[in-house]
Amino acid sequence: MTPAVPVPESALERDQRIGLNAQQRIREFLKVRTSYDVLPLSFRLIIFDTSLLVKKSLSILIQNGIVSAPLWDSKTSTYAGLLTTADYINLIQYYWNNPEAVNRIDQFKLNSLRDIEKAIGVAPLETVSIHPQRPLYEACRRMLESRARRIPLVDIDDETKRAMVVSVVTQYRILKFVAVNVSETQLLRKPLKHLKLGTYKNLVTARMETPVFEIIHQLVDCSISAVPILNSDGVVTNVFEAVDIITLIKGNNYDELNLDVGEALTKRSDDFPGIYTCSINDRLDTIFDTIRKSRVHRLIVIDNEGRLVGILSLSDILEYILLEGESEDGKLEQ
Repeated sequence: MTPAVPVPESALERDQRIGLNAQQRIREFLKVRTSYDVLPLSFRLIIFDTSLLVKKSLSILIQNGIVSAPLWDSKTSTYAGLLTTADYINLIQYYWNNPEAVNRIDQFKLNSLRDIEKAIGVAPLETVSIHPQRPLYEACRRMLESRARRIPLVDIDDETKRAMVVSVVTQYRILKFVAVNVSETQLLRKPLKHLKLGTYKNLVTARMETPVFEIIHQLVDCSISAVPILNSDGVVTNVFEAVDIITLIKGNNYDELNLDVGEALTKRSDDFPGIYTCSINDRLDTIFDTIRKSRVHRLIVIDNEGRLVGILSLSDILEYILLEGESEDGKLEQ
């Protein structure tokens, strides 16, 4: 009997095999590292008491160049969630639905955000957290399961036995940590078009003349954090992000929300990093190179003419390296 001739491995199959091995190496790395390992040697942490006025919290965020902060309930000495741009957008939605309440906005405190969430029917404040000595892999899984882009690290004080917020870790910081420390990211050579990575259907877009209020409604209704701005030919000219709203309403000037997108984008700070693009032919290893070198929140996928094709988020990348090809382990223990 003639022995079967082995079928040569195709280039695509080889990249698939090498890529899976690289993913496994990344997962092993995340399972032996903790969230403490991701933190820089020196950092500052701003925590808001829930009794703070919303307008004061907004001023502090802008002054310090940050877009989120952990909340602390001083009455119960407990961690009370994470304040993000989504909470300010909820407040704007509330103002839009209840214009008679505009005069009371200045008196809103952070602990009233729960009432605003209920009034407009949106998801409650993010409260997911993790102990800083738990595996980084677990922190990533919790972020994916809760659809959070960042996770506070909450420790227990040895003396008082009470919770204390240590820091906040973002998806970007974790992915950059991986890109810097795991050389196997250079083996992720399959292009996006073969990975089916990102969102390519039912994309929300806008034009320069689109009113900001209209985009705010889209951000809330579609649970997204950015909207690509296109010209009449479908070419990407910019991206309006949820954080742009923070700049517009600083000083509690909610009239700025009546501007169109083009005018609103001129108010961005000079240190805005710009938008990052890629094509469906770009490989994941080159995208990790971009993350390693630049502060990236998402990549806009375009064709050779600059027209919009899709959006690749950090959540997409994190989910791929953690879950693609891995058996279902079930939910993490709380």
